[in-house]
Amino acid sequence: VQVEESGGGSVQPGGSLRLSCIASWHTYTHYCMAWFRQAPGKEREGVAVINEYGGTQYADSVMARFTITLDKFKNTLSLQMNSLKPEDSAMYYCAADFREEGPCLLDQRLERRELFYTWGQGTQVTVSS
Repeated sequence: VQVEESGGGSVQPGGSLRLSCIASWHTYTHYCMAWFRQAPGKEREGVAVINEYGGTQYADSVMARFTITLDKFKNTLSLQMNSLKPEDSAMYYCAADFREEGPCLLDQRLERRELFYTWGQGTQVTVSS
């Protein structure tokens, strides 16, 4: 199983970006997929997570500004980021936990990155005027 991110870039404060993550999970029924981010000198933090039933959770810092979605037909996870702030600047990573048994529970998914065993290489987001 692999995941690959795209869509990062530079944007001014207040602008928008959309990140995408293409994944291969054709044989898995249960999964959690998430976006994490890591700024220089800081710990990697969970941003948003979604499971196979469309349940979602968001970090408080991005609530009402970011939206995580999953297109099962295109095997693509997306993160729509609006009203971007300089503090949103970071490397953004796609993470996945594909499993044979389910459901994939959302509890602690944003706090415990060790629950995800598939990671992408990351895509850089820079918010600056």
